[in-house]
Amino acid sequence: MTLKSNGPAGQQNSAGRSAISTTSPQPVGSTRTLLQVEDTDGRVTSLVRRTLLPGGLRVVTEQMAGVRSACVGVWIGIGSRDESPSLHGASHFLEHLLFKGTKERTAMEISVALDEVGGEFNAFTAKEYTCFHARVLDEDLDLAVDVLGDMITNSVITDDDVEAEREVILDEIAMHDDDPDDVVHNLFAAQAWGDSPLGLPIAGTEESIEGLTRDQIVRFYKKHYRPANMVVTVAGNVEHSAVVRSIRKAFGRNNFLVGDESPVRPRITAEAQPVKPGVSKVIRPLEQVNVVLGVKGLTRNDPRRYVLGVLNTALGGGTSSRLFQEVREKRGLAYSVYSFASHHDVAGTVGVGVACVPAKLDETLEVVRAELAKLAAEGITAEELARGKGQMRGGIVLGLEDSGARMSRLGKSEMVYDELISIDAVLDAIASVTLEEVNALAAELFVQPELMAVVGPEA
Repeated sequence: MTLKSNGPAGQQNSAGRSAISTTSPQPVGSTRTLLQVEDTDGRVTSLVRRTLLPGGLRVVTEQMAGVRSACVGVWIGIGSRDESPSLHGASHFLEHLLFKGTKERTAMEISVALDEVGGEFNAFTAKEYTCFHARVLDEDLDLAVDVLGDMITNSVITDDDVEAEREVILDEIAMHDDDPDDVVHNLFAAQAWGDSPLGLPIAGTEESIEGLTRDQIVRFYKKHYRPANMVVTVAGNVEHSAVVRSIRKAFGRNNFLVGDESPVRPRITAEAQPVKPGVSKVIRPLEQVNVVLGVKGLTRNDPRRYVLGVLNTALGGGTSSRLFQEVREKRGLAYSVYSFASHHDVAGTVGVGVACVPAKLDETLEVVRAELAKLAAEGITAEELARGKGQMRGGIVLGLEDSGARMSRLGKSEMVYDELISIDAVLDAIASVTLEEVNALAAELFVQPELMAVVGPEA
């Protein structure tokens, strides 16, 4: 394949791979080609273009060859980590409320519009952003864009809707509180970052949700849901200029696309904030005990994140990983065991999750800690390095074969990474990871003080 980049020049970042800045200055109304991929016959298989609309709204599309679907996402640069204590849970609450109706559509009409064309329609709130997304046949993209534009710019947020959705969210919180896996990961975050927003659950707490008022939510909506803090990304069988026209019309309601604000830049921090070592426990009358054990990790922009990806895969990323083989296959201590790496702008963790019967907990933790100590002292083998690279590369390529995944990749590039890296460049970066780099990182990470969360019956 051949890669071409037009508009902003390709830059070499600290990992030495070609990256295209997504936030270099761009005149309002102008369009840039960020990336073009051609096959060996010169046919374009992927074309990524970016237009800046008035008010700072960014529109990024990827024209994909050989698909009949289109996926659109509206990304807002607000998440739970941006909330003050009095607004804890407001991002997630607002996400729910925007489905409740606009000046043009009732909640039922919003649902029917996408259902009757077989579309997939949903939203999610994360710690650093919120996303509303729809996946439809290419011929129905204008409809999906119009519904999303209506919801984002034209929602009414009535008192009745706030009270009704408050009960729904409280029920959702209760549902997550019944899931020990959710509880242990929330407990782990709280142990790591305490009462800071990163340490708090995204959905809020029963107390914070009961305390939020309609006026607070409406002010939150008007403050953060503005064009400069948004990106609309579309991927699939699309044509960029047609998508831009559709978005101009759908988001032009109520003079939304006015003003001269520049797009909000991604937050980029080089050094991860500390985590708080220690153990947090929640007693529950369960048949299993759920444990997450970890250490301070890397920020999402750390150039060693691909090195960590290979290390994480070797440790607990599949059935051939060390943890799966040692904990489950050889000793039969647990059915579920895995490792993970969590990345944020200012923080990161690396950890191990396991669920076992209480009688086996001590032995299970002994085995896990022994494997982490062995990694720190000896590193991984050349065979594990090759296997980890192959697993990562295959997972990335297979995961990006549909329009929804491509849409999400564009959104995250704009919202949090400040660069668009071609898929081939990502694969090259993984291939270039060396055994020495992996082992040096293992020696750095797994000698740090540990933090642990435990949910299960009293010992």
